[in-house]
Amino acid sequence: MRLDYLSNHPGRVPALAAWHHAEWGHLYSGWTLEVATAELQDHATRRTLPTTLVLLDGDTLLGSVSVVHEDAAELKDRGSPWLASLYVDEDARGQGLGQALVEAAVELAALNGVERLFLFTPEHAAFYEQLGWEAVESTQLNGTAVTVMAIVPRSRAQ
Repeated sequence: MRLDYLSNHPGRVPALAAWHHAEWGHLYSGWTLEVATAELQDHATRRTLPTTLVLLDGDTLLGSVSVVHEDAAELKDRGSPWLASLYVDEDARGQGLGQALVEAAVELAALNGVERLFLFTPEHAAFYEQLGWEAVESTQLNGTAVTVMAIVPRSRAQ
C-alpha cells in the first residue's frame, strides 16, 4: 500500500467525488456531485493546500483524506485549515487505514507550517480522540449534530 498525492492520480477524481458526495452530500447545501468533482479536480493540480492524499494498493483505490482551507462555510470562523473527507472504502475498513490517512494529513499540515488543524465529525469523535485530537465544541451543520475537533500538528521529523 502507498500514500500519494491525488495530483499523481488525477484519473481517480470521479471515484473519489462519488464516494465523498454519497457520504457527506447531506451536510452541505448545494454541494452537488459536480461541485465535489470540481473541488477534487482542483486538488489534483497541486501538492500544497488545499490538496488530497490517496491510499492505493496496487491499482486499487482504498481511501483518501484532504486538507483544505475551509470545510464548511458555517464553520469558517472556527479556524483554518481543516482535515476533510477522510474516507476508506467499505471493503477495506477495520485495518488501520483511516488512522494512516489521518496521520499523513496531520504530517502534511505540519510540513506546511499549520499551527492548528481542525475537523468536524458527525459520529467519529472517539476515533479522532484516540489519535490525539481534542473536542472544541458541539454544533449543528445543516441539521446534523457535529463535533468540531482540533490538533496541533507535529512533523515526525520534529
